[in-house]
Amino acid sequence: MSDQNKVNGNSKNVQLEQYRADDKGKKLTTNQGLKVAEDEFSLKAGERGPTLMEDFHFREKMTHFDHERIPERIVHARGFAAHGEFELYESLGEFTKANFLNDTSKTTPTFVRFSTVAGSRGSAETVRDARGFATKFYTEEGNYDLVGNNIPVFFIQDAIKFPDLVHALKPEPHNEMPQAASAHDTFWDFVANNQESAHMVMWAMSDRAIPRSFRMMEGFGVHTFRLVNDEGKAHFVKFHWKPVLGTHSLVWDEAQKISGKDPDFHRRDLWESIENGDYPEYELGLQIIAEEDEFNFDFDILDPTKLWPEEDVPVKLVGKMTLNRNVDNVFAETEQVAFHPGHVVPGIDFSNDPLLQGRLFSYTDTQLSRLGGPNFHELPINRPVCPFHNNQRDGISRHTINRGQVSYHKNSLAANTPSPTPEAEGGYVHYQEKVDGRKIRSRSESFKDHFSQATLFWNSMSEPEKQHLKNAFSFELGKVKSKSVQQQVVDMFGNVSLELATTFAEAIDAVPPQGEDSSVTKSSPALSQLNTVKSPKTRKVGVIVGSTVSSEVAEILQSLKESGIQGECISDKLGKRTAGDGSELEIMHTFLTATSVIFDAIYVVGGSEDATFKKNAVHFVNEAFAHFKPIGGTHEGQQWLKEAELTGQPGVVSGDGKDDFVQNFTEAISVHRHWNRQV
Repeated sequence: MSDQNKVNGNSKNVQLEQYRADDKGKKLTTNQGLKVAEDEFSLKAGERGPTLMEDFHFREKMTHFDHERIPERIVHARGFAAHGEFELYESLGEFTKANFLNDTSKTTPTFVRFSTVAGSRGSAETVRDARGFATKFYTEEGNYDLVGNNIPVFFIQDAIKFPDLVHALKPEPHNEMPQAASAHDTFWDFVANNQESAHMVMWAMSDRAIPRSFRMMEGFGVHTFRLVNDEGKAHFVKFHWKPVLGTHSLVWDEAQKISGKDPDFHRRDLWESIENGDYPEYELGLQIIAEEDEFNFDFDILDPTKLWPEEDVPVKLVGKMTLNRNVDNVFAETEQVAFHPGHVVPGIDFSNDPLLQGRLFSYTDTQLSRLGGPNFHELPINRPVCPFHNNQRDGISRHTINRGQVSYHKNSLAANTPSPTPEAEGGYVHYQEKVDGRKIRSRSESFKDHFSQATLFWNSMSEPEKQHLKNAFSFELGKVKSKSVQQQVVDMFGNVSLELATTFAEAIDAVPPQGEDSSVTKSSPALSQLNTVKSPKTRKVGVIVGSTVSSEVAEILQSLKESGIQGECISDKLGKRTAGDGSELEIMHTFLTATSVIFDAIYVVGGSEDATFKKNAVHFVNEAFAHFKPIGGTHEGQQWLKEAELTGQPGVVSGDGKDDFVQNFTEAISVHRHWNRQV
């Protein structure tokens, strides 16, 4: 390199120095250099009042965050979707004037996008993470978006902290690792120093964070909303989606292996189920609280880190959504769909939940960046089914060709059209809540209880679920390098459960928490998946068959199919196997292309004297056994189960009688997991 080139190179490095930033030890400022006195709370009209548009610091912080990624979603990038329809069971006119929640004769089209939160579009789907559950209702009064998750609470109480949460959760910026995982220092450092996250972390470390399927996953609106009826009376409401098949999960070892074997596991499951006609179904449930009862609970109903225990506020099931059509084009539909919690219809309004208030600003801002401008509502997947008319014009990707010379309100040249619609004729009018308060960056004292519902969650878990929580914390904190962060988390969760915190403290060589255990003894059985619906329908069974097949096997598979169980045959080679009665079995997988973790149960038949075949079959069985899955064996498979010392274990079914075997195996499959098994 010449001396001149060295000079130029050094000069370039000097010029870049002004763009390098080391924030460690510095004071917090806005992008304009203004020193910030408070970065925890958005500006509100009173401690429990709405967030004010005057809050320039919040807007700058959120606007910058919303535009950080192009074009991939900042969060919820990895998603998959399907079309469906919603049918109402009974009119809800007592609570809301929303037409689609009043007229039982109408079917409302829907579009649902499921997603992971933390990972990029290319990440695996069975990672430990919250899941998005966003539903667009195409109603005759406009689009209504119920933008929720599979967990009913969130990490933070105020939207101004959302950029901080996601920055901490995402891969660390100095090395862009780890992908789609919370098991690293910055996330747990955030948790330890933002203790309002305790309840959500309990859910994230539980089995809820590794669902078996989108079809077996609850959905929650998370926030408190309002329903308003024709008389103007309001009720507070939380929205739920209850899967008809029940709420079921993977086990952690299984989830990790699926990530490598089939990173598309969840989307494949949804796609194939719809293609097979096994349409996913979810019942819409409402928890409703009268306005006058707002302060009658031991938690603040506007706090997004709190749930309403179903035993205290029952869930009223009001309708059912069926997903019955796959998308035609993933980009045009799944990627371009634009959800927004502010897309409401008459009869649905907002509360002063400060996290919800911030989302009402953030989503439009995000769509402007991600979809290239203000006309994202004109994309086919986002267009309302009802007509829309206004004076908005131009912009990138404008599809509508507006006629006429008038594009303003009020006007005389077009007889003042388009004109507003009075409330009595269906025009949207905000609920007239009285608001009186000083401008203040603070939160209500009632938001400061961070641990009681985290303990409620712990108390509600079955013993296997508690063990899974202990294992999850031990795994996650075992990946953290900072001993200080590890100890901070131990001390924090000592406020939730000494048993839990002591267990993972010992696993990571930290000092167990000191002090007394939580005084909270309340539990909510509805939170345990042990109490969910148990059904064999749509369960997938891997059937291991050799070169010779008894005619009885085909009869067994047909009987299982009649109960909604799907059998897929596995062997050493693809092709067909002819049974003794002349019927044929299609071999869909080989030992190289399949693995036990992609099935809900294993049924081993045998029919081969090849030692390698038997070795592969036994490996399938042992792995499924370790994951607490149902295992069936007939014919030669019975002997293999006996040799493996599995016969008689919970969930292991074998026998010669076809009818007894089918009944017992179906019942075992219905249970989902056999936790009392000795593994």
